[in-house]
Amino acid sequence: MSISQIGDRWELGMLRKRWAGVVLIATVGWSAVACIAPGIGAEPPAAPAITKVDFTPQERAEALGYWTPQRMKQLGVDLDLGPTGPIAQNWSGVQMKTIGRLFFVHGDNGKDSYCTATSVHSDNRDVVLTAAHCVQKGSAPAFPYTTMVFVPGYDNGKVPYGVFPVRSFLMPTSFVNESKNDVAALVVDPVDGKHVNDVVGAQRVAVGRKPGKQVVSFGYPASNPQLGEQLMHCAGKSAVDHTVTDPSNPHQLVRCDMTGGSSGGPWLADLNTNTGQGIVVSVNSSLGVPDTMAGSVFGDEVQQLLLEASRS
Repeated sequence: MSISQIGDRWELGMLRKRWAGVVLIATVGWSAVACIAPGIGAEPPAAPAITKVDFTPQERAEALGYWTPQRMKQLGVDLDLGPTGPIAQNWSGVQMKTIGRLFFVHGDNGKDSYCTATSVHSDNRDVVLTAAHCVQKGSAPAFPYTTMVFVPGYDNGKVPYGVFPVRSFLMPTSFVNESKNDVAALVVDPVDGKHVNDVVGAQRVAVGRKPGKQVVSFGYPASNPQLGEQLMHCAGKSAVDHTVTDPSNPHQLVRCDMTGGSSGGPWLADLNTNTGQGIVVSVNSSLGVPDTMAGSVFGDEVQQLLLEASRS
């Protein structure tokens, strides 16, 4: 495993200036393309610093051997975080195959754990989005997590689309040092020669979108009776988290009582319930006040994460 820092670059396809408004990241051919609201501002500042962790081929092979279906299923039983609350509900709509469980081993205590993650559009067709605290202990540079695999469409012990080993992950250096901007991008290996975006599809990601819209938050909470075996969701209108006053670390809230295990799950706006496609505007970060889930407001850090991950 190796750790490196990336910074001082600002690129998005052929764009050379900072554009105001919402940035909607998708993939066309081999270029990252932004669909952006009108308005051109000044020359861009230096890009936010990004920390990248790479896993060797041997480490990735060991992760595949470690995470057997039996170990995955047993993990929820071992964690059992108590009864499922009344707000979160089992998802019974179209299969959300872009969403899955991210399994890993804690870097500080060596214990098995998991989060939720989502396949998102990328040039390399290998990028998955989750929370930074699902890959690294915040404010603790010496403790990246290890032995990672992503299982899209996980359902009651079934792994219908394969198990994708994580070859690298990227997170804002502000999270590594200060626990700010709790978002991470994973780059996964193809399985049987097929990229994760090609196998299960991918969600679009919006950067710069203000809270206040209807969203659906997804996750695999380790509460009972589900114990991480079923995809669950909460739906509601997002709102600004006024308890966080640091402008470099903005948060938003949605009414939700999903427990641990749901961390990293996407907040999908404009969800098409027939296709399962929406726009990722945040990821589950932490429970705030009772019955409230907090997530980062996506800004420059997320844009840079996706750009760097897309060329990894």
